[in-house]
Amino acid sequence: MPYKPKNIEKEFFSIGEVAEQFGVNTSLIRFWEKEFDMIKPMKNKRGKRMFRKRDVENIHVIFHLVKERGFTLEGARKKLKTDKDETVKQAEVVQRLKNVRSFLVDIQSRLE
Repeated sequence: MPYKPKNIEKEFFSIGEVAEQFGVNTSLIRFWEKEFDMIKPMKNKRGKRMFRKRDVENIHVIFHLVKERGFTLEGARKKLKTDKDETVKQAEVVQRLKNVRSFLVDIQSRLE
């Protein structure tokens, strides 16, 4: 039996796992899939969506624009069409800042 380290990143995620990661309903993920052509999950033989890491990263950018910055769907589409690279960078920076904040809050709670 070959050795399989526990920290291997998954290649595919179910729609439920993706929805849970963003704290949204699976129906919203399906809706965004129809609205944004950058989300293209594979489907297995049973028709279940299997999201690749690239799809999850694209959903994160859409989530950032729509849920965190308050863009409309049309506004998010235009922003991604005209300035996708900068938008991706901004979403990454926001995520890093959230991680730092979470880390600092954790430290503060341990010190109290």
